[in-house]
Amino acid sequence: MAFTEEQMQRYSRHLILKGVGVKGQKKLLESKVLVIGAGGLGSPAILYLAASGVGTIGIVDGDCVDLTNLQRQIIHDMDSLGVQKAESAGERIRKLNPDVKLHLHAERVTPENIMALIEPYDFIIDAVDNFSAKFLINDACVLAKKPFCHAGIRQFYGQVLTYVPGEGPCYRCIFEEIPKDGTVDNCSSAGVIGSIPGIIGSIQALEAQKYITGAGELLTGKMLTFDGLTMRFRTVNFGSPSKGCRVCGEHADIHELRPEEYPMPGCSI
Repeated sequence: MAFTEEQMQRYSRHLILKGVGVKGQKKLLESKVLVIGAGGLGSPAILYLAASGVGTIGIVDGDCVDLTNLQRQIIHDMDSLGVQKAESAGERIRKLNPDVKLHLHAERVTPENIMALIEPYDFIIDAVDNFSAKFLINDACVLAKKPFCHAGIRQFYGQVLTYVPGEGPCYRCIFEEIPKDGTVDNCSSAGVIGSIPGIIGSIQALEAQKYITGAGELLTGKMLTFDGLTMRFRTVNFGSPSKGCRVCGEHADIHELRPEEYPMPGCSI
């Protein structure tokens, strides 16, 4: 493919960047990324993916924009109040980069729809707000052999890991089972400083860009954690997949997505 004059200017900093260049930018323009959740994590991830020229971006979110979202969900604004988050995010991207083809899904991920949602995409970003949805995304991606980037945030803290089929453990290898309701605080009950999802969601976008272009080293087999109070990053190595993992282990018993396994999966943080 040949770049237009506008694209040469728009992506000029990529075109001169070692690790991206013309070849990498073409890969970005030809790639497809699905972001599940258009909230605090999804906002920066979607914006940076679109700005970088990812050719097709899917956005899944069944919620509407609320005033409480605007403290951290920077893809939305006051004019978006009451609007479906997927539509609001899509409108922002249309203004940012006309190169991007959008597929907007104003719905929540469920065991019934997730396999069809992820099927067309090269990379998936987990930007959802609860454990049920995170385990659902993990299990679907493992079964469909799709790479994805998980992130979680709470108060002043965040974490990121990337799963690539055949390269390290999945999310369930590490966390095993969905916590019971009320045993772990979330952002709604514990709070989150507005900039933390911006930092962590941007890292998710970077992981997707690295996977697409082949640049650098992904967070496979390890988890990056960030403490915003002390400004410390830490990398925790996990090594090989767990033999006892229910979805990718030697005696896995999850071969299909059963609704009873994933009670009430939600959407964006």
